[in-house]
Amino acid sequence: MELENYGMSRERGYLSHYEIDEIPLPEGFAPIVAAGSDLSNLLTSGRVRHFLDRLPDPELSEWAQTASEEEVRTAMVHYSFLVQAYVWGEDTPPASLPANLSRPICALADRLGQAPLLPYSAYVLDNWYRLDKSQPISLDNIGMYQNFLGGADENWFVLVHVAIEAEAGVLLDNAAKLVTVARKADQVEATRLLREMDEAWERIYGHFARMPERCDPYIYFNRVRPYIHGWASNPALDGGLIYDGMDRYEGKPQAFRGQTGSQSSIVPAMDALFQVGHSDDPLRSFLDELHHYRPVEHRRFIEDLAAQSTLRDFVGASAYEELKSAFNACVEQSARFRTRHLEYAASYINKQMSANSGNDPDVGTGGTPFMKYLKKHRDENREQVVA
Repeated sequence: MELENYGMSRERGYLSHYEIDEIPLPEGFAPIVAAGSDLSNLLTSGRVRHFLDRLPDPELSEWAQTASEEEVRTAMVHYSFLVQAYVWGEDTPPASLPANLSRPICALADRLGQAPLLPYSAYVLDNWYRLDKSQPISLDNIGMYQNFLGGADENWFVLVHVAIEAEAGVLLDNAAKLVTVARKADQVEATRLLREMDEAWERIYGHFARMPERCDPYIYFNRVRPYIHGWASNPALDGGLIYDGMDRYEGKPQAFRGQTGSQSSIVPAMDALFQVGHSDDPLRSFLDELHHYRPVEHRRFIEDLAAQSTLRDFVGASAYEELKSAFNACVEQSARFRTRHLEYAASYINKQMSANSGNDPDVGTGGTPFMKYLKKHRDENREQVVA
């Protein structure tokens, strides 16, 4: 396995191989880009739909099939934010999305093989740029390109994820290498790669631990999170959202899942490599469903890892204690990451109350009661070390 075959790299992991501020869109997108740039003010006005209803429909069906991947993904960032703003930007969500938004985002989503609303890839993976192009990707050198209300809390929430995704490139590259190394039964090289992954996990954990520095739980819950919900398992949109102008949906509401960090492909890739499994529960079903919201190449990477990895059997049969220790350290790091996720879920969602959100604070962004099952998955992860 080679990362480049999946559109990925050791330096950037799942992040876009380009930077969004360097991708110009055709002139016909000018009103769309302008609305995205002014989205904070449009939302603050309290009548964002009035302005978004007036946007032209650039009729993207043909363009989306022939344009470069970079252009399509950049257009998806803008449109997915506008769609979310249209639905959640006023006190009561609408029953339907107007055709001038539904047709373009469906055309873009079709090209990308994703659902027509804001995915994690548009929120995080493709929505960043370096402030100083001569310097590396780091929290003091990256910006969020498209946002909703803007401000330090919203930006920081996304940028911490960007930093984590960049750091994870080492995990993914070494995971791909370990598929071959395990087959060759090279204990020394496998140990080296696993130790390198353990070190990368420490850096990832360091980024994750910085979330509270500039993203306040109250601000997140009340000013950031409301805009990223989807239209599945959401009492404010009973049955989902109608996409006007889309004949294939036959005027029926569509229940798509909202953007969530659980759409990140880091931990699923590690579960695939280390062959960590989880027993049936609502969270596992939810995560299985979210797999289809990921970029196609990221799905394929996880699936190929799961199909090709023999690492657990190789380590389990080995008498080389240093190899087992390195393997177990990485399994523990995944559990530790899940623990941190659990802690943030408690402080950023579970403990927050919002009278206007219309959402149960014990329910995750995707619509699943997460606290009980996050603990279960963390514990299952930790139990699957090799003796």
